[in-house]
Amino acid sequence: MSRIGKLPIDVPKGVTVTVDAGVAVVKGGKGQLSLPLRSEVSVAVDGSVVQVDSHGEERFANAMRGTTRALLANMIEGVTKGYEKKLEIAGVGYEANLEGKTLVLKLGFNKPVRFAVPDTVVVTTPTLTTVVISGIDKQQVGAVAASIRKLRKPEPYKGKGIKYSDEVIKRKAGKAFASGG
Repeated sequence: MSRIGKLPIDVPKGVTVTVDAGVAVVKGGKGQLSLPLRSEVSVAVDGSVVQVDSHGEERFANAMRGTTRALLANMIEGVTKGYEKKLEIAGVGYEANLEGKTLVLKLGFNKPVRFAVPDTVVVTTPTLTTVVISGIDKQQVGAVAASIRKLRKPEPYKGKGIKYSDEVIKRKAGKAFASGG
């Protein structure tokens, strides 16, 4: 049984949650998000509290209840506070610049890598070695950050590449050369 799904969601002031024709819409100060609801769950809005219920006691229905509740809570947090991911670039000559809606990354390849930034997120480069991705949709922010990181993953020997700011890279020792003989 889903314990997360049982918890009610408190809706802060300035945020409205509406459910119509199988779609939950959350509107707030930063924007609007929508979530298509599965047939296994129903969402009830009562004033400033949102409750998610499942139809039946099947394992899948309970799983969808918890998932839907978590997604709605993330949407409410997104339209009030927003989400942010920071990436750090390490390596000699590695840097990032923003040209309009295109992120230009110099990552040690023969040409700079151009990454088209989607309209759903905002990308900024406060320094040459820092990229900040922010937006209201948690999934979109994480997906864009993962796509940028995938362009040059951090390697374990020198630590060169793109990593999350809170990520720890396990370092490995290089080759050990035997002294002549």
